[in-house]
Amino acid sequence: MIIDKLNRWERVAGMHPAFKMVFDFIGRTDFSHMPAGRIALDGERVFINLDEPEGTTREEQVLEVHRRYIDIHVPLDAVEEVGWKPLEEIEHFSVAYDATLDRAFSDDRPRFYASVRPGEFCIVFPEDGHAPAIAPHPFRKLVAKIRVN
Repeated sequence: MIIDKLNRWERVAGMHPAFKMVFDFIGRTDFSHMPAGRIALDGERVFINLDEPEGTTREEQVLEVHRRYIDIHVPLDAVEEVGWKPLEEIEHFSVAYDATLDRAFSDDRPRFYASVRPGEFCIVFPEDGHAPAIAPHPFRKLVAKIRVN
């Protein structure tokens, strides 16, 4: 997992060829009046989900993992807490991996939690179990999905 400021995205640009496309789009787009939904940048290879989660607690949120996509989480109007635990340390999956949805869920507890503020991003890779959307109230965020292969 990587957390950094949006204005320093170029530090991670070399990690995947689609990162530049995603961060350029984020930098030039005003999401404040855009309705929630999916924004296709390159079909199923690269897209953004503009979400409005209700927010949840550390106790209620579960870890999720993906195999086919890297996520870039960007909170837009509130601080979001994200839990993290490496995939190889996850001991129990409460919901087995579903290839169609590219996700599995674990009721293990994260090893730690990090706050991600508006103006920052959090990248989670397939080897990162993550528990996003921890916040005391509804908020807006985007999650860019970038296919690994």
